[in-house]
Formats: sequence, C-alpha cells, structure tokens
Amino acid sequence: MDYHRYIQAFNSGTDAQLVQEWFTEDCVFQSGARVLHGRDELLGFLNWAHDGIREIIRAQTVLQDDEHLFAEIDMDFHATRDRPDFLFGPLKKGEFHTVKFFVLYRLRDGKVAQLKASTWPPNLGVSQPTPRLGGSYEQRQAYLEYARAFSNAEFDRFSEYYTNDVVCTLGAGIVLRGREGIVNFYREMFKTVRESLTLHHLIADDTGLAADITSQFTAREDAPEFIVAPLKKGEFVRVRVFVHYELREGKIAVIKVARAGQVSSPQLG
Repeated sequence: MDYHRYIQAFNSGTDAQLVQEWFTEDCVFQSGARVLHGRDELLGFLNWAHDGIREIIRAQTVLQDDEHLFAEIDMDFHATRDRPDFLFGPLKKGEFHTVKFFVLYRLRDGKVAQLKASTWPPNLGVSQPTPRLGGSYEQRQAYLEYARAFSNAEFDRFSEYYTNDVVCTLGAGIVLRGREGIVNFYREMFKTVRESLTLHHLIADDTGLAADITSQFTAREDAPEFIVAPLKKGEFVRVRVFVHYELREGKIAVIKVARAGQVSSPQLG
C-alpha cells in the first residue's frame, strides 16, 4: 500500500472514490464502540462526518510491513459551515480542531481490510497546525470566513487573522499599525459607516493573497465628511479594489489596498 497516495486521496475530500479504491468490499472500521461493516456503511459514516467538515491527514509516524500499517496522525478538522454538534467539539465556519489519531490498518492486496482508530482529546499533544491562511482549499475557505467576519463587524473574530505587528495601508495615505490599531480604526468608522466585502477572485499561496473585491460602504448615520464619499443615512456607495496581503506563518502581516475603479454614485439601500 502506497500510504502517501492514500493520504492524497483522503485529503482530496472525494470520499466515494477513496472508499472504492482503497478499501476492500468487506472492510471493517472500528473507532471505540463504533463498528462499521463494508464499504457502504463506511461511506455513509464519512458522508456524515464530513458534512461541513474538511478532514486533513498530517502523518507524523508511519510503520508498515506486508500486512499491517500503523500511523500516528495529527488530523485537522476544518469547518466549512457551522457545526455545533461536531464529534470533537463545536466549530464555527472557518474554525478548526486538530486531533491526535493512532490508526492500525490491516491490509489485503494493497487495500484496507480493517481499520482501528483511537484518539486523544482535541488539540492535545499535536504538532503545529496548518497555517490559518494560504493556498490550500481550507486556507482559502478561511479567507472567506475572514471577509465575512469583517463585513459583520466581528472585531474579535477578524482580528485573529492578523499578526500583532500587522501594517495596513489604505488610500489617501492612511496607515494603520498593529492589530489594535486596525480594530480601533474600524470600530470607530463602523459607528457611522459599515463596510462589507464581496470577493470576485482570490489568488493565494503560502506567502500571500491577492484579492479582487468590491467594497460597499453603507451609512448608518449621516456621514458628510466620510473619506470615500459624503453619505446620508441609509445611502451606500461601492468601489472595486485590489487588496494584496503578505502572510507570515499563516496570518496577515501586511495589507495594501488600491482602488481598481471609480466610486459609484450614492444610492439608497
């Protein structure tokens, strides 16, 4: 069994293909009191477990002979929607747990005939988790959660994506320094004008993100001196922007915003 290829198949998220190609027809899966027999029961369990969850294997130790494979795994569970009932503890969209697994596979003809799994409590004794932002599917999903939290004025939530010394450069020479500096700026601004983000395109790797975004600014109160455009209560304007983010260890260290179009005329919401 080529365990590296198995991990690639598992991490792809295509459970039906994984079960068909890597498990015998009469496979047995056991985790504690849960015992599943055959491919259909295994696939049903995976469909339930992965509803709103992307599960990623990070193998730490692998031992193998002709009939057995033992793996110590740090398993990342990324929420793609809210899962308050998740097996290893509630998760909100964009959050993740890492769980230490010990898995013994019994092999037959290069496929898994039996799988036994045991776990430690979430986030206990695990290696460094996958960085929050980057180029993987889960990391790109995390950016969408960041944009959602920003648009909803969830200051504690979106600021988790910043390094402590983050620097944000906006138009008109405005430079915000530090996580607290950004939060304080938007907390004050959002009292009168709220900004919401609509993502059109995202290019991402482990070092940075480039986002094509429309920002909508909506006045909660009259804002005649608002820097983007004077607004009356209930009015909004939109403007296309390009945003470049530099990442450090999966968090945003530098933000640079440039306008990519003209500000629209004020409209009533």
